[in-house]
Amino acid sequence: MKRFLSCLILSAAVFLSSCGSIPQQSGGNDIPAAADDTFRVLYAGEAETLNYLRTDSWNDTVISANIIDCLVDYDSYGNIIPGLAESWTSSDDMKTWTFTLRSGIHWLDWQGEYYADVTADDWVAAAEYVNNAANESPCRYIYSTGSVIRNAKAYYNYTASAADGAVTGEEIRPEDIGVSAPDDRTLVFTLEQPCPFFLSVLSYTSFMPVCRRFLNECGESFASDNQHLLYNGAYILSEFVPEQKQLLTASPDYWDSGNVHIGRIERIYDPDAYTVQGKMYLSGQVDQAQISSDMLETWLSDRSTRDLVHPSRPNGSFSYFYAFNFDPQFGSEYEPENWRKAVANEHFRLSLACALDTREICAVHDPYDPERLVSRTITPYGFASVKNRDYTESLPLSTVVTSGMFDTDRALREKERALPELEEAGVKLPVRVLMPYNPSVINWDIESAMVERSLEATLGTDYIDIIVETGPETGFLSQVRRSGNFAFMKCNWGADYTDPFTWTEPFSEGSSYVFWDRSPDLDVSGLFENWKSLVSDASAVCDNLERRCNIFAQAEDLLIEHAIAVPCNISADNGYVASKLDPFEGEYAPNGIAALRYKRYRKRKKSMSRTEYAEALEKWEKERKDSGGSK
Repeated sequence: MKRFLSCLILSAAVFLSSCGSIPQQSGGNDIPAAADDTFRVLYAGEAETLNYLRTDSWNDTVISANIIDCLVDYDSYGNIIPGLAESWTSSDDMKTWTFTLRSGIHWLDWQGEYYADVTADDWVAAAEYVNNAANESPCRYIYSTGSVIRNAKAYYNYTASAADGAVTGEEIRPEDIGVSAPDDRTLVFTLEQPCPFFLSVLSYTSFMPVCRRFLNECGESFASDNQHLLYNGAYILSEFVPEQKQLLTASPDYWDSGNVHIGRIERIYDPDAYTVQGKMYLSGQVDQAQISSDMLETWLSDRSTRDLVHPSRPNGSFSYFYAFNFDPQFGSEYEPENWRKAVANEHFRLSLACALDTREICAVHDPYDPERLVSRTITPYGFASVKNRDYTESLPLSTVVTSGMFDTDRALREKERALPELEEAGVKLPVRVLMPYNPSVINWDIESAMVERSLEATLGTDYIDIIVETGPETGFLSQVRRSGNFAFMKCNWGADYTDPFTWTEPFSEGSSYVFWDRSPDLDVSGLFENWKSLVSDASAVCDNLERRCNIFAQAEDLLIEHAIAVPCNISADNGYVASKLDPFEGEYAPNGIAALRYKRYRKRKKSMSRTEYAEALEKWEKERKDSGGSK
């Protein structure tokens, strides 16, 4: 905590020296104004890999979403439309899905030269690669959870056993996976159980195609840089200089070129992006800037800039929650074993959960309308409905939605219940609570400082010591969350497909979020087994949507009521922005990576005002409803 306070004092000094006036339009990075067909934006977190079959990171997929197309696409209202597949059919039991590919789709190299035709075997090759344990793909789970492709999990387990020299039972071959190509334009997926939402699975990275011949030629060099990739999407990654620049140029041979209106996307690396981008937007050096909450009032009160700022459209495909880590792997200075004993106590967890003011947190990201971001459930409101009733309003979640967890009186009662039990367990007070944040994410530092003050003020510094620590800008996921290098931290999950099962995945066995499946505590392990049983029961129900959703709701209620995680908010996307993009032109989807694409956008002459945004939002919502678009 002390280390972070010193950083806050320094940050405050810098902030006070810049408050009260809009940055001057001179100086800054030496970048000329962008041409009309070029869209420039800063970024602060670098991609860790270009291998789209081995990542589930936003920093990576923001590139792959624009260079690789999927079988299906989305329009601006959330409707699934044909992508690389021009048509598809499913069997009556929804266990066999057959796709017919467009003809004349090509793989291009980084210079835009023809390499090969896109064929059905490209998806077969991807399935074999992703489900081979040797490739360590973090996104392989979707083959055996959401869509349950036949033998995908069996093949993964077989290859994992083979690598360990512990093979038992019958050999599972790559061709046993339920993805086949009867001919170059016909692709068949065979599932182990009915999957009515299967189309929504297909816009995820692990279902992107890969050219088998190119993959074999490259070997370990595949996707090591932009020159060791092939492209079939709207853009080509023409330049990739880590921590300098990412240049996307419109493909010269794209099947849907009529919907590509911006010729160049220049993403310029700057670790101080969130400090300098507002100034650079005003000087014409970049075309989009996130306006941090500490500068928003200044922009809105200045006549020259107040009509350049508008909110981003909230993104209900991402849910944010504070996660407790039941298997701490952080350094001894943060007392991991003490935390392990403390977090196993339900009253201790509930004391923190009930002291967390989620509306105050959301006000960091939208001080003018924070309630639009508040989420009292892990599954966001509007994600799914049953019989015209929102999933989150169904029992037993309706009680949580109505009241929420925030209740300072209850927080203190839970603290009093926890104290004797913590003493009996040998827990040392105050409990050190390591809470890292990613400095490349705008406003996370401000939120972390606020959460520290709020929790310690409510529960007392004799009970908890919140230690806010700055994490790495690049590699935050791998070095912090996935490594268990935190005690209590804000996490997020994005929907992979349109079924409540997708929101269970952060808490499943082997997932790198809360690690409760590793807890030696009998109460925690018992909760995990009960939750797992509910999820298993729900996923087995394929013929009664109401019953399926009700059981999933019971599982989610268990997570919240026992404070395994604390729901907080849906994504504010980019928060408040000055941007030369119309946010309602691009692809819209409640899941997957479609919303990361620049396709369909046109570059505007200036940013929308808040009034223009509100009018455009109202118009879009009406048109979406008329189109039958997804929530």
